[in-house]
Amino acid sequence: MVTLADVAQHAGVSASTVSYVLSGKRSISASTRERVERSIAQLGYHPNAGARALASSRSNIIALMIPLRTDMYVPVMMEIAIAVATTARGHGYDVLLLTGEEGPAAVRRIEGSALADAMILMDVELEDDRLPLLREAARPGVLIGLPADTTGLSCVDLDFEAAGALCADHLAGLGHREIAVIGEAAAVYERHTGFAERTLNGLRRRSDDLGLRLLHRPCEGSYAAVSATLARIYDERPGTTAFVVQNEAATDPLLALLRQQGRAVPEDASVVAICPDHVAAHASVPLTSVAVPAQKMGRYAVEQVVAKLEGRGADEVVLLEPELTVRESTGPRPAAAPGDRR
Repeated sequence: MVTLADVAQHAGVSASTVSYVLSGKRSISASTRERVERSIAQLGYHPNAGARALASSRSNIIALMIPLRTDMYVPVMMEIAIAVATTARGHGYDVLLLTGEEGPAAVRRIEGSALADAMILMDVELEDDRLPLLREAARPGVLIGLPADTTGLSCVDLDFEAAGALCADHLAGLGHREIAVIGEAAAVYERHTGFAERTLNGLRRRSDDLGLRLLHRPCEGSYAAVSATLARIYDERPGTTAFVVQNEAATDPLLALLRQQGRAVPEDASVVAICPDHVAAHASVPLTSVAVPAQKMGRYAVEQVVAKLEGRGADEVVLLEPELTVRESTGPRPAAAPGDRR
């Protein structure tokens, strides 16, 4: 392993000069700096992270708290995590991934140690018990998600209320009057997870405005769970002609079950999904969808936290405007829907 002393010998300078070039703590002549930097590049020298952290009081690490729960769609969470890691690396930071369901204990651990310079929190609940600690923390933090009270916090998220309203607008414009929402697993709503609650709020409010009948049923992502949920929906609301799905794992089972029942999509039943574009585009019937911009959310969160670390960032809430892409899964309401009340 190349050492600082090796660089000093190669460049013909003292070890302290190399240290000053790396830390920037003293003015070094341009010619000497260039000679040292050439030696660093030629020898492939990498400063010891522990020593650098002690010298600068910085670890150059951002902690990403991403509880990996069985009731969440992990691929989307990991897509956000990859965007965070890639963007952080571009700013000279590495990412420490905390995947346990530690809650406030994780915030205390980061705040009370030198593990990381800042925090990014995911899987945010409306009344998240990590937030009081985050507001008081000396280390900056950013949420990917939106709690009920954003005072003193920096957040980035898709505007899920607007996304729900957009789905209702699209289906109402096609003449649909009875809409069923196949949502996340029940545990997601029991925790009052922000994105799920806000989507439902947006759907309900716009449906009330438009005179739509809306039925919401939480659902696990398995084929058996979707089958049971679909049967219940048609039993309770036989006039249902459209579905909004906010559960990536449920999309393919739903399309398969509708096909088995002889219900053509979109002629007999329209389907709108709130999911990443690649999930929607590669479904057995390409789905009309509101995209979850996972990469953009991760990138914005890192930009916010780096700005805070550099002393140029203020608390702000960034809500990304939803976009609906029409594909092959939505069409006009059937002329004579089952259970039609006309």
